[in-house]
Amino acid sequence: MFKRTFALFIAAIILATSFAFQSVQAQGQGTNAATNARIKVDLLSSNARVDVKLLDGTKLKGYLGAKDQDGFTVTDSKTGANSIVRYAEVAEVKKAGGGGSTKTWLIIGAAVAAAAVTWIIVKPVLCDGGAQDRGPC
Repeated sequence: MFKRTFALFIAAIILATSFAFQSVQAQGQGTNAATNARIKVDLLSSNARVDVKLLDGTKLKGYLGAKDQDGFTVTDSKTGANSIVRYAEVAEVKKAGGGGSTKTWLIIGAAVAAAAVTWIIVKPVLCDGGAQDRGPC
């Protein structure tokens, strides 16, 4: 009887603790998102193109305007309207077009092609048919 009561008591404590930790984690995530948004906005220059996603699901696209301690402004590129955004409302801030550009992928592809050509053509010339024991041979 004592073992059963003790096991139920331990299970109740573990269950209560797990609920307490989940609520603390949820509170920390909101503060963390605001802090991350502030850091990202501080790193971006004024007039940088940004994509902002708010906690209510609204998406804003435009240019970064004035920045202050509580928030920043986003100027819509089409209408020119200014939207004041508080850091506490922000879910995500990213620089517009932040993915890999075509130019970047072309440069990487050219570097890989140059390395392959060097390995296939230049190596046999340097190695003299495998007679040397130094260098890339």
